[in-house]
Amino acid sequence: QVQLVESGGGLVQPGGSLRLSCETSRSIASINAMGWYRQAPGKQRELVAVTTSGGSTTYAVSVKGRFTISRDNAKNTVYLQMNSLKPEDTAVYYCKTVDYRQNASWGQGTQVTVSS
Repeated sequence: QVQLVESGGGLVQPGGSLRLSCETSRSIASINAMGWYRQAPGKQRELVAVTTSGGSTTYAVSVKGRFTISRDNAKNTVYLQMNSLKPEDTAVYYCKTVDYRQNASWGQGTQVTVSS
């Protein structure tokens, strides 16, 4: 199983930016899909963005144009750049990986709070 360590969450004002990082315990060359999910209080966990080894990316409609997912193979890290943040982006953000055998791993989550 892949160990994932997330960082970069925090408190930011509306309109601000944050960059989340998710470092994996093994080479992401062995990982097919890497993505970010979020869960707000009282809501189900939802997909934010995902990127595959083939280079395709998918975004939730609510974040398209504001968030960018990227991966650095040399650093075994996936990033989520979040711009123009809104209060409704407040949630715990989780990193998830899926390898080529469809084994999924989750990070512990990092809190993002958007508030003035």
